[in-house]
Amino acid sequence: MKMKRRALGSVPPDLHAVAPPAVQAPLPILIWREIRRLVVLAFPITVALMATLLIGVVDTIMVAPLGTVPLAAISITMSFVIILYSGLYGFVSVISVRIAEAHGNGSPDALSRALRSGLAIACVTGTCAVLLMLAIRPVLPFLGQPEEVIDVLGGYWTAMSVIMIPFILFLTLKGLFDAMSQPWIGVGLAFLAVGLNVPANLVLIHGIGSWEGLGLTGAGLASLLSEVATLLIALIIWRRARFTAPARRVIHDLGAEMRLQVKEGATIAAGYMGEGGAYTVAILMIGWFGATALAATQIVTSVGNVIYMVPLGLSIAVSIRIGQAIGAGEIYRLQRIGIAALVTIISWMGVVMIGVFLLRGPISRGLSDDPEVVMLAMAMFFVIACMQIGDGIQGAMLGASRGMTDNRVPVLITNFAYWCLALPIGYLIAFKLDVGPNGIWLGYAFGLALAGALLTWRFFLMAGRRQALAAQALATSTEPTE
Repeated sequence: MKMKRRALGSVPPDLHAVAPPAVQAPLPILIWREIRRLVVLAFPITVALMATLLIGVVDTIMVAPLGTVPLAAISITMSFVIILYSGLYGFVSVISVRIAEAHGNGSPDALSRALRSGLAIACVTGTCAVLLMLAIRPVLPFLGQPEEVIDVLGGYWTAMSVIMIPFILFLTLKGLFDAMSQPWIGVGLAFLAVGLNVPANLVLIHGIGSWEGLGLTGAGLASLLSEVATLLIALIIWRRARFTAPARRVIHDLGAEMRLQVKEGATIAAGYMGEGGAYTVAILMIGWFGATALAATQIVTSVGNVIYMVPLGLSIAVSIRIGQAIGAGEIYRLQRIGIAALVTIISWMGVVMIGVFLLRGPISRGLSDDPEVVMLAMAMFFVIACMQIGDGIQGAMLGASRGMTDNRVPVLITNFAYWCLALPIGYLIAFKLDVGPNGIWLGYAFGLALAGALLTWRFFLMAGRRQALAAQALATSTEPTE
C-alpha cells in the first residue's frame, strides 16, 4: 500500500496547513495568544486612524469661535464626505486583504501586483469621488438644510472634495505598511498630519498679522495641505525603505488582480456607502430641526467618529490577521481569531461607553459656548454611549468576514439593518413620537445592534464551513490507495 502525495508547493494554501499542530495549548490560552497578536496589530492602526480623524476634531475646535453657523456647515459637509470616505475605504479594505494574503504567502510578485493594482484603482476611484462630491454641492438647497449654513460652506466643501485623492492613496500605502507588520509608520504619518494641520489652521482660518485669514475655507485648505504632505512622505517610504523592497517589483500583468479588487471592492464599497448614506440621511433629518441641532450633532459626531476608529482599527487588524492565516493555510485559526476579536472589542467598547457617559458634559461645554447646543449635545452623547458595544461588534465582524472575502451577504445585512430598520424607526421616534433630534440616534442604535448580531452569526457559520471543507479536501488528497 502506498499513499498518494503532492509536493507541498502544489497543495493549495487552504489545505497544506488546515490541520492544527498535534500538540496544542488549551483553547483559552490559544485565544489569549490571538488576542495579544490582534491587539499588537490593532493598537497602532487604531491610533493612526484616530489621528486621521483628529484633523476633523481640530477643525471643529478651531472653527467653533466663528460661531454656530460655520460649525453647522462642517457638519453638513462631513456628512457627505463620510459617504464617499466609506466607499473609498471599501476598495482600500480589499487592497489591504490582498496585500496581507500575498505577504502571508511570501510572494514578492503577488505583493507588488496587489499594491500596484491598488494604487491604480485608488487614483481612479479617488478622482470619481472628487467629481461626485462637487456635483452634489448644487443640490444642497433642495434638501431642506438651513440657507444660512449653505451660504458659507462653498470653499470648505471644495477643499474637502479634493482631499479624496490623497486620502485614498495614503490609506493604500498605509495598508502596505500594516500588512508588512510596520503599523507604527502609519501612526507617525497620521500624527504628522495633525501636527501640520494645527499651525496651518491658525494661519489660514484666523490669519496672521494684518491678514484676516479665510475663515471656514481656510480650515478645508489646511486639511488638504496636511493630507498631501503625509502622502508624499508615504510614497518616499514605499520607494526607498528596505522593508518595502518586495513591494517595489515592476509587474505588468495587473489585469486579473485589478478585476478581482474592483469586483470585491465594489461590493464592500456598496456596503460602506450604504452605511455612510444612512448616517448622512440621519444627519440631514437632524438638520430639519435647525442649525442648533446640526451644531450639536457636529460636536457629537466629531468625537463619535474618533471613537469609531477603535472598532474600525480592530476591523482592519482582524481582516489582516485572517488574510495572513488564509495565505499561510492556517484555516483552523479563523474561528479562534473571530472569538479573540469579539472579546477584545466588547471589553474595550464597554470602557469607551463609560468614558463617553462620564465626560459628555465637559466635552460639550469645551466645544461650544451656546447653552442650547451644549444641552442637546449632552443628550446625544448619552445615546452615543449606549451605541458603542453594538457598533464595535458589527465593525469587528465586518472585518472578519472581509478577511475571508465573504462580502455580499454581510453587505446585505448591514444595508437592511440601516435602511429598512434604523432610519424608519429613528424617523418615527424623532418626529411621530416627538422625541426630537435624539430620536434619530435611538433608531440608529437599534440598527447597529441588529447588524452586529447577524454579522457575528454569519462569520462563525462561514468560518466553520470553510474549515470543514478544507479538512475534507486535505483528507481526500492523502487517502490511501492500492
